[in-house]
Amino acid sequence: MSTQFFKPQIAESFSRAAVSYDGVAQLQRDIGYELLSQLSCSSAEVVMDLGCGTGYFAPLLADKLKPQQLICLDLAQGMLAYAREHRATANTLWLCGDAEHLPLADNSVELIFSSLAIQWCEDLDALFSEVARVLKPGGRFLFSTLGPDTLHEIRTSWSTVDRFQHVNRFMHLSCLQTSAEKYLREVSLKEGKKVLLYDQLRELTTELKGIGAHNISAGRPSGLTGKARVLAFKAAYEQFRRPDGQLPATYQVFYGEYING
Repeated sequence: MSTQFFKPQIAESFSRAAVSYDGVAQLQRDIGYELLSQLSCSSAEVVMDLGCGTGYFAPLLADKLKPQQLICLDLAQGMLAYAREHRATANTLWLCGDAEHLPLADNSVELIFSSLAIQWCEDLDALFSEVARVLKPGGRFLFSTLGPDTLHEIRTSWSTVDRFQHVNRFMHLSCLQTSAEKYLREVSLKEGKKVLLYDQLRELTTELKGIGAHNISAGRPSGLTGKARVLAFKAAYEQFRRPDGQLPATYQVFYGEYING
């Protein structure tokens, strides 16, 4: 079960965005806080932040769970370098690694927290197999990720202009659930929606670039997009402008909690 992303491009894109990320990542923080609020345990000896990015949640996890060791793992070296410098916390191990090939021993982690990271995985079975391998019996995997209706306004608007894939395609809930249940036991899996509002479309596209989450899919157009096509895209997006004058951008969010065993 594979998505169409290339890991080196993902790592490079997010590494470039490390410095600008925190300034434009309010949605990511909001979703992370919501995920954090769903933590049912009050302590854990070994905790991993899988796809830690700039390390924003590292001190929050350390404060909430008081782990003996906090492992912060990310694919992007640039993100880790920023996190080490700006989110230094005691007993923290910063690792560059792939969620589908975790550089950790079997049965070594009690809790894995992952907010808006696993949507970049190429193989969900590999992801959940690795999570199950490193979790201790009874260990928990708490995650948020994006669904296929994310940024549907952009996808719909570009579809009137050309046939390229201009929006990253994310996993359906059924695919996520099918893969997860091969290796872990479901505690909860729910869907939410976040709608961000903008005065101008340029604000949205600049924000996406600032967090490194602009289009990095295999089906994206190569080279620069012509001015006429961009203008046609902007005109098509106007169909979504609300009565209050603002343009929406919708994010479909899945929140899951699974247990090992």
